[in-house]
Amino acid sequence: MASSTVRPGAEIDAQAVEVAGRLLDSARQLSYDPLTEVDWETPLDEDFHGASPEWSTLYGTSYWAELTEAQRKELTRQEAASVASTGIWFEMILQQLILRDVYSKDPTDESVQWALTEIADECRHSIMFARGAKKLRAPAYRPRRMAFELGRAFKTLAFGEAAYAAILVAEEVLDVMQRDWMRDERVVPFVRTINNIHVVEESRHMKFAREETRRHLAKAGRVRRHIHAFVIAVAAYVIVTSMVNKDVYANAGLDSKRAIAEARDNEQHKAMLRSSCAGLMEFLASAKLLTRPALAFYKRAHLI
Repeated sequence: MASSTVRPGAEIDAQAVEVAGRLLDSARQLSYDPLTEVDWETPLDEDFHGASPEWSTLYGTSYWAELTEAQRKELTRQEAASVASTGIWFEMILQQLILRDVYSKDPTDESVQWALTEIADECRHSIMFARGAKKLRAPAYRPRRMAFELGRAFKTLAFGEAAYAAILVAEEVLDVMQRDWMRDERVVPFVRTINNIHVVEESRHMKFAREETRRHLAKAGRVRRHIHAFVIAVAAYVIVTSMVNKDVYANAGLDSKRAIAEARDNEQHKAMLRSSCAGLMEFLASAKLLTRPALAFYKRAHLI
């Protein structure tokens, strides 16, 4: 039991250092170099999907039923590339958030060293995603202008639990999706390897994000908690709705107008998103971050 003379904040910081130490040990034992682990040389095999078909935004629609297998595979390849591009965009935001958080802290502290390790991971992931999208023969999909500018503001202004909970949202949604893809033999092998690397290394990042969210919330008053709950929900909405760029349909050779309309109304895809976020929503509820205004945005994003 901790001594009663220890300040609550100091006890929490000690716990953060302990968690960081365990994560550093894990990173030393199990980390990957995508430049050597991923097969970049073998030409793209068009007999494979880019993602599990069930995760396609059109899966289960009447339009999907009309598509040939070749069209379905090309669509999932373009969608996987779009998800990767969105991942790069948010990882750049994430890196800046973490750098700002540790800017004035003691670099000999293990929690700061873990933060720098996470940034190094994210740099490798961004390069890996970029090379993966290129191999899938997709363009550099970018978020819409409004999302891009909101991201610029968020990376500049967000702090504390708002920053770390938003990081957690992005990572949790990708994690469930990519766990399915990495096990699916219908998915092109190099994408499965990319997903495996990301899942293994992001599991440490999610652990850190959860701990940091709890730690910052311990010092947050009611007003700050409500404001940040709203900010996190808006960030979640922007991230999730930016994952699949509308240009993927035209680039896959589909009728873009019809595809966008059917994807927007696709209840199967919405159900997949909700199921992938069950654990995340449970965590946010336990942290008292599911306020009424926040819930409105999670519902709009089909996360709850």
